[in-house]
Amino acid sequence: MKRTHLSLAIGLVVGLSCVAMAHAEDAPQDNAAPATTAKTSDAKQLEGIKVTARKREETLQDVPIAVSAFTAQTLFNQNVQNLADLQGKVPSLQIYAARGSNTTLTAYIRGVGQADPTWGFDPAVGIYLDDVYMARPQGTVLDVFDTNRIEVLRGPQGSLYGKNTIGGAIKYVSNPLPTQTTGSVEGTVGTHGEKDIKASLGGATSDGVWRGRIAYASEHNDGYGTNLLTDSRNGNKNSNAARASLGFFPSSDFNAQLSVDGLRDNSNPRGAKMLTPNSFDPGYAPLSSDYDTRSGMAQLNNTTLWGTALTLNWIVSQDWTLKSITAYRGSSTDTNIDFDTLPEKIADVNAVYKDHQFTQELQANYDNGGSIHGVFGLFYFDGTAKGYIHNIFLGSPPYYPLFSQYGGTGGDIGTKSYAGYGDFTWDISPQWSLDLGLRYTSEKKSAVIQNYGYSDATFTTPTSTLADFTGAHTSHNVSPKLSLDYSLTDQVKLYASYSQGFHSGGYNIRANCSAIPTSCRPIADEKVTSYELGSKMSFFDDTLMMNTAFFHNIYSDIQLSVFTSYTLPNGTQGFFGDFTNAGKGHIDGWEEEFAWTPVENWTLSGNWAYLHTKYTDFESGGVNIADTQRFTNAPKWSGGLNLEHTIPLSNGGSVSGRINYTYQTSVYPETTLSPLIMQPSYGLWNAGIVWRIDQPWTLSLQGSNLANKSYRTTGYNIAALGIVTGYYGAPRMVTLTAKYTF
Repeated sequence: MKRTHLSLAIGLVVGLSCVAMAHAEDAPQDNAAPATTAKTSDAKQLEGIKVTARKREETLQDVPIAVSAFTAQTLFNQNVQNLADLQGKVPSLQIYAARGSNTTLTAYIRGVGQADPTWGFDPAVGIYLDDVYMARPQGTVLDVFDTNRIEVLRGPQGSLYGKNTIGGAIKYVSNPLPTQTTGSVEGTVGTHGEKDIKASLGGATSDGVWRGRIAYASEHNDGYGTNLLTDSRNGNKNSNAARASLGFFPSSDFNAQLSVDGLRDNSNPRGAKMLTPNSFDPGYAPLSSDYDTRSGMAQLNNTTLWGTALTLNWIVSQDWTLKSITAYRGSSTDTNIDFDTLPEKIADVNAVYKDHQFTQELQANYDNGGSIHGVFGLFYFDGTAKGYIHNIFLGSPPYYPLFSQYGGTGGDIGTKSYAGYGDFTWDISPQWSLDLGLRYTSEKKSAVIQNYGYSDATFTTPTSTLADFTGAHTSHNVSPKLSLDYSLTDQVKLYASYSQGFHSGGYNIRANCSAIPTSCRPIADEKVTSYELGSKMSFFDDTLMMNTAFFHNIYSDIQLSVFTSYTLPNGTQGFFGDFTNAGKGHIDGWEEEFAWTPVENWTLSGNWAYLHTKYTDFESGGVNIADTQRFTNAPKWSGGLNLEHTIPLSNGGSVSGRINYTYQTSVYPETTLSPLIMQPSYGLWNAGIVWRIDQPWTLSLQGSNLANKSYRTTGYNIAALGIVTGYYGAPRMVTLTAKYTF
């Protein structure tokens, strides 16, 4: 706790020093001209970003919430091509593609998340596409194209965003429908065979009643490694995505907007690196490449994602606005996972996921221009996620057929959720504001679990029943929020908040009732209670922005995906993926974001985060082993710095260059806490040059991981099968983009 107190002291000293300097600068001097209340425009002033973190439009600096926001221009300049590229740009965010996928998302914020992408377990960081909740992680490494902004809300968002946002929420906001013809085309080429096309086109009728927009992205590369057994590429990107929207605007008081979107990812699986020789086939030594494999499985990793949404907006009166969002979404995935990475079938898995969801949200926003404003709403979710997983363990000689194991996991999880919420702000005085929020959720999960052992790799003849049952789990949750903020000056806002959130429980789809009877019991909801102190500060005519957050999270009934071993009748070791409630813990942290324009055309920006995580209760076999456990995906220190310089050109264009460095301390990516998979501290260098030739044309040269650093994002340690493997982040990449805007 000493470091936490030191961090708090440092933050307070830095903030108060800046306040004192700002007051000194603003203090009247002898013979000075009288001060005026109007703020003059200055080229050095930082952009005021609009966000909808509280489901109403506000500027970033006015929202008493820890939120990071990126405009379309910032995303382009910083080479953010998909959501995973936000790594290092947002405090306390760990985000990457899961396992061998290119488009299945794993996200943790402040040490809270969920890494298992199978259909029985929900993410703990909510992903929203234009205010529509995306319940499954498949396909949600969303490509950034035709994007207005991205917002990342940190900490539990239970009152406004509901279940499964206890880590936070990521909001992807596409461009609005235009009132005149507009669009862009951009093409990208780069190392590793990178070839991308992004395009958008929007327009409206002359009276503006009908408006439309279409956008498309096609992204391809050759991957970063080779399957040496089949001479095929590992992880070669092959994805296509599109969105289309049509709007009807008959008056200034009402509009209806229909949107559809889709993604098709036919990329090959990313290769995992074998970190130690496999004890069941020790003749294969680990390869020197982080990305090459010798896999005997077919290269299969297909994901399809699609959705449609109808949004109605109605300005009922000067004070009230109503909004309805009706959406239907679905996805399907068929993937092969070769856990051992070898020709032999030591651990070969084929997994098929399917899901669909229907959501309906009704909102009523109130703002009379006075001291009370807020939002009230109703939310309904009806979804089904299902699939099957076929496992082949020790399916090759000399272990075949005596020790071979063939297991099948199948079934579905149905979810129905009802919620009502309200969040309103009372401006008590020009300096003080009180925000109160409350959400009630009633949710029922219905499970059908059918897990069997089979006689062979055809998976047609069951030989044993591991689990065959139905169950229902009902949750009732009240998530409150209380926030008090104080405007010390027009540029300094301080806030304190208390909030709660929950991550719904359910059933373990991999349950093995015969070996571990407790695995067939319902999993309890996990909960986070958060206490936060923060500030939003701007100084020196808005050329310096500093946003600070200190938090203490109490984390209970923590849900963990673990590998559990047991002894089979023939004396060999069996194992399965268990899912359990580990116990309790706490997370203390300090986050800082800043942007500083010391002189015209120079900007230094960055972020850092400190996390102190600790289990206080972790029961295993009736023994509390909390002192030996660690949180996953929770580096103690992380952050990044970005220095950018812009040179205006005489024709109205500009040339801007940036250099960026991101860093994080060691991290455990999975629950075995294996030192072989633990990723030590590392940093990445990135840089870019953007040449705006004139109004329509832009060239961008971007480089990421310029030092070609080798680093793991996740991995597996399956002791029962001798498997220790790691998945690695992308190597050095250099791309050149030409963009034409009209």
